[in-house]
Amino acid sequence: MSAAKSVSYSAGRIAKKVAELGRQITKDYRGRRIDAVVTLDRGFIFAADLLRHVQGAVFCHFVREEVRDVEHGGVHRREVFFSTRPDLKGCDVLVLDAVLESGVTQDFLLRRLGETKPRSLRLAVLLDKTSKRRVALEPDYFGFRTASKDMWVGYGLAAPNGADRNLKDLSSGRSAASNRSRGGKRKK
Repeated sequence: MSAAKSVSYSAGRIAKKVAELGRQITKDYRGRRIDAVVTLDRGFIFAADLLRHVQGAVFCHFVREEVRDVEHGGVHRREVFFSTRPDLKGCDVLVLDAVLESGVTQDFLLRRLGETKPRSLRLAVLLDKTSKRRVALEPDYFGFRTASKDMWVGYGLAAPNGADRNLKDLSSGRSAASNRSRGGKRKK
């Protein structure tokens, strides 16, 4: 029998935490317009739920991450690219993603967005996975913090086969593994 511990956050617990985050963000921005930059594909459910709890003007921008293996001068490395970068000069920007893990992609995105000279630039995530952090980056807002190295599934996060994004709960460990094994391959 596996000793892997399963962790789960219920839909109710997630909803309560997201509402709290929305109230805190509303308070912190004090009626200023928020330009929310939502990372696709992981951040869309968290962003939709969170932004419905933010009072005031919110404008949404969407960016899609693409990771490519490239060779330059005989050196192979992995690079992160994002789709169009919105012009956010003088804006109060809130980047929304579901998970902060290594922090490498979010750090890169924040630096790129910072080049547009926003008034402020903050990061909000549902799940802050501290154990895999590779850069000095902390979210300004987070729903749950965990040291788990397990994969999480549900609430916008997909299993490796692309299934289970629509689950209302968020789970890791054994429960996430059973969700992954249920999905099989997607039909085309």
